[in-house]
Amino acid sequence: MNRSALLLRSTALGAATLVLAGCATFSPDGGFDSVQTLTKERIGKNTRWVKSDADKAGVVAAIAPLLAKPLSVEDAVTVALMNNQGLQASYAELGISEANLVQAGRIRNPVFSFGRLTRGGEIELERSLMLPVMSLLTMPVATRIERRSFEQAQLRAAGEALRLADDTRRTYFSAVAAQEHAVYMEQVKLAAEAAAELARRMAVAGNFSKLDHAREQAFYADVLVQLARARQTSTEQRERLTRLMGLSAAALVQLPNRLPDLPTAPREVQALEAGAMQNRLDVIMARRELSGLASSLGLTKATRFVNLLDISYLRNSFNESPNRESGYEIELQIPLFDWGGARVARAEAMYMQAVQRASETAVNARSEVREAYSAYRTTYDIARHYRDEIVPLKKRISDEQLLRYNGMLISVFELLADSRSQVLSVNASIEAQRDFWMAESALQMAQTGRAAAPAAASKAPSAVAEPAGH
Repeated sequence: MNRSALLLRSTALGAATLVLAGCATFSPDGGFDSVQTLTKERIGKNTRWVKSDADKAGVVAAIAPLLAKPLSVEDAVTVALMNNQGLQASYAELGISEANLVQAGRIRNPVFSFGRLTRGGEIELERSLMLPVMSLLTMPVATRIERRSFEQAQLRAAGEALRLADDTRRTYFSAVAAQEHAVYMEQVKLAAEAAAELARRMAVAGNFSKLDHAREQAFYADVLVQLARARQTSTEQRERLTRLMGLSAAALVQLPNRLPDLPTAPREVQALEAGAMQNRLDVIMARRELSGLASSLGLTKATRFVNLLDISYLRNSFNESPNRESGYEIELQIPLFDWGGARVARAEAMYMQAVQRASETAVNARSEVREAYSAYRTTYDIARHYRDEIVPLKKRISDEQLLRYNGMLISVFELLADSRSQVLSVNASIEAQRDFWMAESALQMAQTGRAAAPAAASKAPSAVAEPAGH
């Protein structure tokens, strides 16, 4: 081969290397635009990746107007998506995955070795330049595998954003309901306190039996315990909401006085299961993982015999001889003891494991959607029943009792006893309304991501013991 042909081949190889290396670069957004799009398509909310002090200042400026007024549930979700530090940490996984992708698209560095040998007065210098040929040949497949891993990282990040939004919604409704319950128990406590004081005075005057007096005192004592628990629950839920929103103090959160009203009619959602199969991120991730493992299995089978092939250029010179030695060396792993069967079996097992998990994910997704919709309808019917039937009936009974008291047909303690029964219905109504809104959020999550546990309908209202005998 003449000198010009050798030079032309070396130039072509170098150019190809530069082109391949040039393809492996970092994206300007780090893959976050896809996360943003996936999140917005499913919940209509933007999220941010805070990378600098300027980004942090932008988030502070964006959430300040939202915190200056009583929070709506949508405002709480917006704050959480921008300010939750755990979510920001999950976004960092994007950078790690993209670095692996870029690394897979770059050829390994050539290895240069130098040796110096002496024999008597003779000195031999050995120089070699080794190129990793096998990694160059498998680079396209390895890049495709890493690209799928990067896409999975994007789906995981979007899934984390959806999970955070769902947690924030559910916690928001729990916090508002807990606050409403605590405020109502304050009113109950005032009424019970007045009744206990009246009973004490009548007992002193001899117009009230010791048994009835003890019952009123017991009711008041029980209300104090229930009030303390309601305050503690309110504090816990508020603090949990504060953590989800990434705020430094619970005092920064202003909650409305009561839960939102029930919608006039429940949602009639068509083709729930089919929509979930298209939109749920865990189903999409399972498909991508399956595809990636299929590619990995193909790569493993293709390289089962040869997974090491390096070519070296050698050049030796001697101090006592004007002649120089040059040539090349090929390093090839000989499949004598390891035929790659174990690696192929491992890859096949991982692929079949992914097949079964993908099937399980699809089955679970369909079931979770059906369960979430059932909980949504059940909690709606219960909450509406309390709103339209039970609470109005209790109020009508109370009004009738008040008329009888004004007509001196019943005593004041019978009137107070009736008011206690209303405590149970009002507390149960608040809990039913809370359960509905939590179930509504769970249904939304079941259609877009891994479903959270559906809100169970309250089995019993908050217990405020009613004195026996009334």
